[in-house]
Amino acid sequence: MSSEVRVPTLGESVTEATVATWFKQPGDSVAVDEMLCELETDKVTVEVPSPVAGTLQDIVAAEGETVGVDALLATVSESASGSDDAPKPAKQAKEDKKEAPAADTSGDTGGGASVDVMVPTLGESVTEATVSTWFKKVGDTVAQDEMLCELETDKVSVEVPAPAAGTLTEILAEEGSTVEASAKLAVIASGSGAAASAPASEEAPAPAAAASDSAGKDVEDAPSAKKAMAEAGISRDQVTGSGRDGRVMKEDVAKALEAGKSAPAAASQPVSAPRAPVTADDASREERVKMTRLRQTIAKRLKDSQNTAAMLTTYNEVDMTEVMALRNEYKDLFLKKHGVKLGFMSFFTKACCHALREVPEVNAEIDGTDIVYKNFVHMGIAAGTPTGLVVPVIRDADSMSFADIEKAIAEKGAKARDGKLSMAEMQGGTFTISNGGVYGSLMSSPILNPPQSGILGMHKIQDRPMAIGGEVVIRPMMYLALSYDHRIVDGKGAVTFLVRVKEALEDPRRLLMDL
Repeated sequence: MSSEVRVPTLGESVTEATVATWFKQPGDSVAVDEMLCELETDKVTVEVPSPVAGTLQDIVAAEGETVGVDALLATVSESASGSDDAPKPAKQAKEDKKEAPAADTSGDTGGGASVDVMVPTLGESVTEATVSTWFKKVGDTVAQDEMLCELETDKVSVEVPAPAAGTLTEILAEEGSTVEASAKLAVIASGSGAAASAPASEEAPAPAAAASDSAGKDVEDAPSAKKAMAEAGISRDQVTGSGRDGRVMKEDVAKALEAGKSAPAAASQPVSAPRAPVTADDASREERVKMTRLRQTIAKRLKDSQNTAAMLTTYNEVDMTEVMALRNEYKDLFLKKHGVKLGFMSFFTKACCHALREVPEVNAEIDGTDIVYKNFVHMGIAAGTPTGLVVPVIRDADSMSFADIEKAIAEKGAKARDGKLSMAEMQGGTFTISNGGVYGSLMSSPILNPPQSGILGMHKIQDRPMAIGGEVVIRPMMYLALSYDHRIVDGKGAVTFLVRVKEALEDPRRLLMDL
């Protein structure tokens, strides 16, 4: 009896995924709930377990293919019924070798099969990565799921595990090289003959054998790619496939369309100005360091934000006396009860959530000719790290308590410093708070984090003389800056938002009374 393995529910608004890795091959025995494969979406990575114990019979969706929700991935034959099916792949392989002598010559060097190590799906809108470190070298023995290398993208670092046990026979992408999504990184000779097959991988017949195998069968493009090509009105010949055996994936169609659009406009794009000449004496004392992927993306996104949004900044100042008094009075009790320190960020997060309810356009975004209003607040907290600026997102911050917010900020901050933030933890923000005050900034104009329409800039608390009740008194003051997209937020709305934040901070009781 055979049981079907299907794509599980992937999450809200996620309709398809890419098969990243198969941990089992046809003929392998599997236990109940043992992991069969890993799927990657633009938001999360999903492991697919075996529904029954038995033998993996057929793999319907190969690595690199795009599959929809509830699509058939594989079939598992239960109990003893799988024993008759297991020899079939080996038998079929022998027949294939008889038909292709060239493949037989190269493939029989040690009985081990070559397994490609591919670049995994990198996340939403991420199309390439830089190979930062190889943990293994050619000739090393590797275990299944052992880390081979680390890739650095413009958002996160991605570790690439070995898809099978064997010997690393070839590294195709050296450290420092840039690779596209689904590119081949290395080759592993799996099985008992792994060591013997390592020298053969350097000879020409091995690639020729692989080519002859793929040439003898039709390559089925991903269904989502077929649909995209039909909708765009382009032929298969106009698209270069990046999947296995040249299979066309959905992102390949997008690249082809983008290339067609950018080609006519290439001549009109401004050319970067050449660097000014430098004297030989100065040149010898300069140091040139390649920008990291993260730094390149920060630069690109910030410039894109300036070029796209009608960005404007409005300012105000807030008297921090009441917040500081409240914090000093309860910080010890807060720490004792909740196990986390009471900081200023929870007050500002609460004040912003309070103001966003009154001025919802600051929490909205533009999508074409539509305005998308968010009836929730996913608060981005900008954090500086040794490698650059990142913005982890605290989801549903508007429904969280002071303690929950402080715990979330502490957790995300630690992950940011250690470089362990996942893609999902940095996506979906609706509004951002940036605290330049921790570095001593007295005044700044923060840049929007697209596609958001607002960002609040906090600054240094500094004692200043203020006229209060006809007297000059010294108060701890902070400048606030709200940068907003004037296409969607009017001046009245921006000023109202900032005033509401100021009022909530100068009298924190307003937050309790929802005033």
